[in-house]
Amino acid sequence: MNKIKFLHIIKSIATIILVAMLFSCGNDTKEINDLITAKNLPIAIAKDIDLIQTDSGFVKSKMQAKLLLDFVNRKKHPYQEFPEGIKIITFDARDSTTVTANYAITYTNTSIVEIKGNVTVTNHQKNLKLKTEQLFWDQKENYYFSNKKSVLTSLTDTLIGLAGFDAKADLSNANMMNNSARVTVKN
Repeated sequence: MNKIKFLHIIKSIATIILVAMLFSCGNDTKEINDLITAKNLPIAIAKDIDLIQTDSGFVKSKMQAKLLLDFVNRKKHPYQEFPEGIKIITFDARDSTTVTANYAITYTNTSIVEIKGNVTVTNHQKNLKLKTEQLFWDQKENYYFSNKKSVLTSLTDTLIGLAGFDAKADLSNANMMNNSARVTVKN
């Protein structure tokens, strides 16, 4: 009887210690976020993204990326980073535009996206293609600009902005800085 009572006491003590350990473990969300921010860690990581944005049943845009690092937990400058490249296709009633690049970062507070490394923007309906090494996209104004050499081609013409360019997101109203061109003119 003493042996059974002794085992019962040992099991009770072990159970009490285990329960105490479980209840003593607690994580404050603020502490975790502060630790992640201090270590400069992303709050989320996503791989092989295939995102489709719709409005009233119509596809507005598609985005594909191999990797997303989400730093929206930053208080002053939240951002999302796409270190392994990105492809964005936007649609509207008249045309579609595709943007591809080796790297992108979107700044949440300003809605500015920096796209760099083999940047190509293609307007499929207007047969326009822009190539540059760095591009900024103002999502609020739906506007592109760059300070890098930029080449805009159509079926017949080539415009080169040696010091950059700016244009609407459909590549219309393009302004090339310090430019040269090869333009076909009808008689």
